[in-house]
Amino acid sequence: MQYGICNLGIVPIRLEPNDTSEMVTQALYGDFFKVLEQRKKWSRIRFAFDNYEGWIDNKQYLELDEANYNQLKSSDINLSKDLIEFVADKSNHLYPIPVGSDLNGLTVLDHQFDGEALSSKSAKENIVKSSFLFLNAPYLWGGKTPFGIDCSGFTQMVYKLNGYKLFRDASEQATQGEALSFIEESEPGDLAFFDNNEGNITHVGIIMENNYIIHAHGKVRIDRLDHSGIYNTDKNMHTHKLRVIKKIV
Repeated sequence: MQYGICNLGIVPIRLEPNDTSEMVTQALYGDFFKVLEQRKKWSRIRFAFDNYEGWIDNKQYLELDEANYNQLKSSDINLSKDLIEFVADKSNHLYPIPVGSDLNGLTVLDHQFDGEALSSKSAKENIVKSSFLFLNAPYLWGGKTPFGIDCSGFTQMVYKLNGYKLFRDASEQATQGEALSFIEESEPGDLAFFDNNEGNITHVGIIMENNYIIHAHGKVRIDRLDHSGIYNTDKNMHTHKLRVIKKIV
């Protein structure tokens, strides 16, 4: 088995091994993974954080040995805290990295970092507060940063910044946690999931106080939440049909 680590700020992970294929997620700086298949220009990988799979350009990661992979996997929380920061290599070249980048690989990559880091799990009440960091970020399918993010990337990154692990896609996240019967039972920081006409879960957001929800739809925005779903005050209509509320923390 081979292993790798992302040594660049934001790298696209694609559905198929070519540059024109759909971006299904992103590798952020310090993300590490197993290499399941390696071709001349592309590798199929599985992230250690959430077991998500996709294809990465071979020029956009560095190989790891098994010992370093296992050491990283057992490491404590150590994430970049600011919207954008920089790491420096041994030649003092700077690399921009986004919020939520994993800093545990600094030694392996021989990089220096002198910014602020998150190193402990936060209380549940901090989840909504953290979500405001992404407010008005544009919607981007497969995105995971304040410069472009999708609905499940948003919930995954907000939870990650508070020390909790979510799967990558909304349908996968809906398998986690404890289902609640009514909105009234929910607390700020719980997740609300929404389905389409076929009954497939396609959207997720973070519940706030007083029947509001923050979610990525066009941009990361705040809307009303009721028993039917999300009510968009700009459009004066419901845009998403509520399926289930889950308590993860």
